[in-house]
Amino acid sequence: MRGPDRTVHTFRSRITDADLDDLRARLARARLPEPETVAGAPAGPGRWEQGVPLADLTDLVGYWRSGYDWRSFEERLDAIGQFRTEIDGLGIHFLHRRSSRADATPLIVTHGWPGSVAEFVDVLDDLAEPRDDAPAFHVVAPSLPGFGFSDRPERTGWGIERIAAAWVELMDRLGYRRFVAHGGDWGGTVTTVLGGRFPSRVTGIHSTFAQAPPGTTTDGLTAAQREWAESTRDFWRHRAAYATLQATRPQTIGYSLVDSPVGLLAWILDKFAEWTDTRDSPFETISRDRLLDDVTLYWLTGTGASAARIYHESHHSLDPDLRVDVPAAITMYPRDIERCPRPWAEQRYRRIVRWREPEAGGHFPSLEDPGHFVRDLQDGVAAVLAAGDRPGDGSVPRSPGAGREPVQPVPGSCS
Repeated sequence: MRGPDRTVHTFRSRITDADLDDLRARLARARLPEPETVAGAPAGPGRWEQGVPLADLTDLVGYWRSGYDWRSFEERLDAIGQFRTEIDGLGIHFLHRRSSRADATPLIVTHGWPGSVAEFVDVLDDLAEPRDDAPAFHVVAPSLPGFGFSDRPERTGWGIERIAAAWVELMDRLGYRRFVAHGGDWGGTVTTVLGGRFPSRVTGIHSTFAQAPPGTTTDGLTAAQREWAESTRDFWRHRAAYATLQATRPQTIGYSLVDSPVGLLAWILDKFAEWTDTRDSPFETISRDRLLDDVTLYWLTGTGASAARIYHESHHSLDPDLRVDVPAAITMYPRDIERCPRPWAEQRYRRIVRWREPEAGGHFPSLEDPGHFVRDLQDGVAAVLAAGDRPGDGSVPRSPGAGREPVQPVPGSCS
């Protein structure tokens, strides 16, 4: 009997003209609701009180239909380098941007929801080929299972523990025995599992997300830290219905996300609007094209439902006893939806070697301010490597197809 295929294949995305024509036709036939009953409100959060304003969506739908260029994004992905490989029975898509620097450090970066690898296209070149003596990286950016050009799982079980194990296998196939991991949102959770479960492989982590273990109290927190804790609790009490819906009924919302491009756009735009560090519109910091790259990737791959299922698999599933003992650099942006006070984070991340609280930024830092994101990641990883046992361990990549047996997932609450 033949064993699993561990070959790494070059991949080129080739969406047909017919699929693009179908998207434009659906946009032209869109049936929209009447305006929100707070229409005419001044710029600011109140204008979005009932969700995406009709005028904003109508304008963006028009641009998506007649001004947006998917082929430009497709060419950009190909220029970076796209690949696929099968891990644990599932096809995994990833970008791989190699550095020319001999001292480059292997780095895996993981996106979240409603993001995708589109979050990283503006930063990969600067991470791989910095213009100064900053750390350089061989960057691997995989698409989570059920997202983008990765396969859609047909059965339950692809939660955060299994994903982290798959990422270790992926890095092993590329010849990276030791590596650093970065993530935010779900990517931050996967990065936490990588640091906690695989300390012999992960030199350290950098994250824009930290999740405290249960049982924390506000005793001993400063006034500012208490405000952080309360704002996070307020988010989960009053503004996280999307997460509950996707955790409990991903199939139901999935019909809308896969059948209606306008429904998909509104569902994702709503989060970009609320979660960015902007006064009124996400386009104050993120271009329409970059947001549409992300939304169109969901649409053309039909992954609205399968991506939503990560909540069904992994919502509140991080092992409460998991501790991260490898060096960690953590950045908490002021307008992110979850901000964990450092005393709470230190209960899980036992070796925080760098903690930063920027003056600006939200949930999508690599899109909102790519330059700051790159500098912060470089500085954070430099601190992690300086604190690690093997600083600057830049393994030499193997030829495609080389690798070891897949790493078996660690049993956890997600499976």
